[in-house]
Amino acid sequence: MTARIGVYPGTFDPVTLGHMDIIRRGAKLVDRLVIGVTTNPSKSPMFTIEERMATVRREVADVDGDIEVVAFDSLLMDFAERQGAKVIIRGLRAVADFEYEYQMAGMNQQINSRVETVFLMADVALQPIASRLVKEIALYGGDIAKFVPEAVRDEVVARVEKIGRKGS
Repeated sequence: MTARIGVYPGTFDPVTLGHMDIIRRGAKLVDRLVIGVTTNPSKSPMFTIEERMATVRREVADVDGDIEVVAFDSLLMDFAERQGAKVIIRGLRAVADFEYEYQMAGMNQQINSRVETVFLMADVALQPIASRLVKEIALYGGDIAKFVPEAVRDEVVARVEKIGRKGS
């Protein structure tokens, strides 16, 4: 019997409680979950890809399931094919996410129809969390403890201290 492999792609800059929710739930749907860490050219990351991979590996260490963290810099569907994945797992928070993800799923299906996209709704309490907003709150000195794992909060705060807070 062939293992069901799924890919959960993202920048994870930083990894949030919302990401962790999707990882925990996604790992239950597949035999092996590959977390694909990438860099989005339209975003300016706070952490290097190596730092993000190390953080995700640490945070998923106690999650049930066969989980692997892999960097990639290619089309998602090419990465999924190389991993042997038949499923892309994507988290949805709001209607705006759905519109973007729906379009991406359609484009991805045109690129590689052998891989399906599965959407998981974020837990209601975690729906407003976005890495971009977490970074913005931290850069202006706000408390991000409700949005990220404790060790991630410490890493973000340390990075903000290094690069400098914004605002007065």
